[in-house]
Amino acid sequence: MKSKTLFTLWGGLFVLCAALGFIGAPGTALRIFMTLLSVAFFIPGALLLRRSKEQGNREIALLIRNFSAASLILTVVLLIANFLSVLAPKLLGNILYSILIVVSTPMICSGYWVLSLFLWACLMIYAIKILK
Repeated sequence: MKSKTLFTLWGGLFVLCAALGFIGAPGTALRIFMTLLSVAFFIPGALLLRRSKEQGNREIALLIRNFSAASLILTVVLLIANFLSVLAPKLLGNILYSILIVVSTPMICSGYWVLSLFLWACLMIYAIKILK
């Protein structure tokens, strides 16, 4: 697969995981599908990094490193903001949570927050390793 195709697939999975993250209480079958989709979300990124290493293309590794770091940092900031908004109006909490769903895709979609954070960190560490 070409890099452009992998980036397009990754973007599509991003949109799909973000949209599914807004489902309140999915049934068992949908929950399993969402978790598998959330894990599959990281496959195009891993393939892009592997291709980057093989071709010596530092630009892709740099992009994925920055994207992973941004996702992890913004997720932590938004999680803290969500906890701090407990005494704020409900609307503020809903807005912050909605932003968290999109920024931390596919964390909310998977249902297992640690899994998504771990896989983002794996992509970031692999990209850093390629860049050295």
